[in-house]
Amino acid sequence: MSKNRPRHAFTLIEVLIVVVIMAILAAAVIPQVASSTGDAKDSSLELNLHSLRAQLQMYGLHHLGEYPAITGNALPQLTGSTNTAGELGAAGDSYPHGPYIKHELPPNAHDGSNKVTAVAKPGKKPTRAVGTLGGWQYDASTGDIWPNHPKYY
Repeated sequence: MSKNRPRHAFTLIEVLIVVVIMAILAAAVIPQVASSTGDAKDSSLELNLHSLRAQLQMYGLHHLGEYPAITGNALPQLTGSTNTAGELGAAGDSYPHGPYIKHELPPNAHDGSNKVTAVAKPGKKPTRAVGTLGGWQYDASTGDIWPNHPKYY
């Protein structure tokens, strides 16, 4: 055999070393990527929660301290035009307030639901999720809203 012959392939040892290095890198990176999905959901949830609370407070200011009522697992008074008494109607002089949120409530990032469920004990912060709808827990007496998801409590 000639020693000047060029080499055209990797040895088995070289291939195994590369595979081991790639496995070590994957073991270090995959958990970071997996946790970033949860972090993104938490951030989205906090942003939507902050926006909902701000709009509910604005509604309360426009409606003499009264907050919207739950109708069909939604808060239609936030997404439509209302008068000072909170009655829904066509936007204009008679119904000057709203919509506070365009189209529909934002979804809870952990379960994708935008359904609204009444809190179990009005006037108190919830300590657990209520029902199976997910989405949001809402207290119409105070205008407070929370995620209706076990991870939040």
